[in-house]
Amino acid sequence: MNGPHLVTDPTDPRLDVFRDVRDRDLLGRDGLFMAESELVLRRLLATPERLHSLLLSPSKFDRLQDELSSLPDAVPVYTAEIEIMGSISGFHIHRGVLAAGIRPDESLLLPSSALGHLKGSGRCTLLVVEGVTNVDNIGAFFRNAAAFGADGLLFDATCVDPLYRKAVRVSMGHVLALPWAIAAPGTWLDTLQELRDTWELHLIGAETERGARPAWEIDWPDRCAIIVGSEGSGLPSETIDACDALVEIPMDGDVPSLNVGLASGICLYERSRQAMCREA
Repeated sequence: MNGPHLVTDPTDPRLDVFRDVRDRDLLGRDGLFMAESELVLRRLLATPERLHSLLLSPSKFDRLQDELSSLPDAVPVYTAEIEIMGSISGFHIHRGVLAAGIRPDESLLLPSSALGHLKGSGRCTLLVVEGVTNVDNIGAFFRNAAAFGADGLLFDATCVDPLYRKAVRVSMGHVLALPWAIAAPGTWLDTLQELRDTWELHLIGAETERGARPAWEIDWPDRCAIIVGSEGSGLPSETIDACDALVEIPMDGDVPSLNVGLASGICLYERSRQAMCREA
């Protein structure tokens, strides 16, 4: 481990990577992403090759010292008091943890690269997301996918970056553990067709449409992709036409729909519940 290096000057140039952290500028910040909280850092430590550098409060360093001792020297560890950390980052870091991680190359996030191992036979659940730009929902998708045994996630090019700092935090770090991919711009419908024809996945859209059946009434196939869309407009008609089936979550009263993060969790749960019942 290289460090810890105590920082007392918030203008220290060694900490420039952590300076003025803002969600809107994280995408493409020198090929890095930012993560916070002890839980997220522990998940990131499972793949130390993805770490660029760490900024910790002294108490957090003491708490994590054993786990950090095996870090390669190429990953510097800095410590600073909470107030100095806040001066550097531009926001109050009450958790005492900031980690700069190395973003995967875009080519490694294409479906064939990141999710290609899911092709073929055997049970498979893929959560597919189109047009969702709310960071909290992106994080919730990963947390739900981990909770209910999804094998991976696929996003279209209009979704918000899964490696935004808040998305990583809301996901409880599962964005760093689950495989996920982003379809190249302009390839979405071709990608869905490939999921069906080459990956042998049934495409099941979560949408309140005529012909949609309650999620607990359909017989979930062994291999399926659950497709969810934006809360405002839902799934586009072209995506609906590409689906093999539609599922909905019937609700009482005048509520037209659920938060898409919650809805994805219900669909994943029902898919998982049926699978466990068949295996029992």
